[in-house]
Amino acid sequence: MKRALICGVSGQDGAYLAQFLIEKGYQVWGTSRDAQVANFGNLAMLGISDQVNLLSMAQADFRSVLNSLSRSDPDEVYFLSGQSSVGLSFDQPAETIESISFGILNLLEAIRFIGKPIKIYNSSSSESFGDVGSQRATEETPFRPRSPYGVAKASAHWLVTNYREAYGLFACNGILFNHESPFRPSRFVTRKIVSSACRISRGSAEKLNLGRIDILRDWGWAPEYVDAMWRMLQAEAPDDFVIATGHSAALEEFLKRAFDHVNLDWRKYVVIDAANFRPSDITCSAADPSKAAHVLNWSAATKLPQLVDLLMSAELKKNEG
Repeated sequence: MKRALICGVSGQDGAYLAQFLIEKGYQVWGTSRDAQVANFGNLAMLGISDQVNLLSMAQADFRSVLNSLSRSDPDEVYFLSGQSSVGLSFDQPAETIESISFGILNLLEAIRFIGKPIKIYNSSSSESFGDVGSQRATEETPFRPRSPYGVAKASAHWLVTNYREAYGLFACNGILFNHESPFRPSRFVTRKIVSSACRISRGSAEKLNLGRIDILRDWGWAPEYVDAMWRMLQAEAPDDFVIATGHSAALEEFLKRAFDHVNLDWRKYVVIDAANFRPSDITCSAADPSKAAHVLNWSAATKLPQLVDLLMSAELKKNEG
């Protein structure tokens, strides 16, 4: 039985990955900063709470990271942890950079110190690319991040690459573009839209305050993306991969589809508020995931129309309960 350690198991990707690996026959270990008080509601929703061995790990503390690796003795490590909000990173740049960059550095160094053939996956991000204009980003596209979050993810990405090349670690970066699910926290704009549309459809008199809706993003379905993470660590050689649908759309289209799902005209309920604009933002985020399709035999099956329907249906069902 293979053993996997998921750093950040309580989050969206961590929970879906835990479920995926359990179904593959893995013994799964998961970390949180304080496993005794953390909210593992996502694991409970998936019905796998009792199948994940939980550990407390402070990822900025090397001894804590080393202890977690020693206790779990994993074959594979998935680093999905750290501050995960682009918007929040403008308010908390130091915490964002520390939790992401120092977190992956400590894991890489601990794996090197232990000396076992542990494979490690790092959740890199499309935010590292910055604004690509009309270009579809590939694994060779230069990084020009436009947020503290993007800077942290770019730093972590290059640490992984350096440890792979300098020390021979089996270390991979998954350059993930936006991927959504019902487990997204309410601060994410997609969840904000979906939740508001459902409440308004039930009679709420609220207005939905948003920032820019002309931004272009590539949105995918999170449960499919954890499959790509796993495939990277099963490949013959470690490498980096763009993980995306290959189709970008404006936030306005996401907004329209969400309100259309409940037969409402979004323009009657949305207020564009400059207070929600970020200090710097990415106008266009577009991806070319062809390398993942060729090498990993992975491609996204769920595109934007199906994604919005899945999110809206889940939110409406939850409210019915």
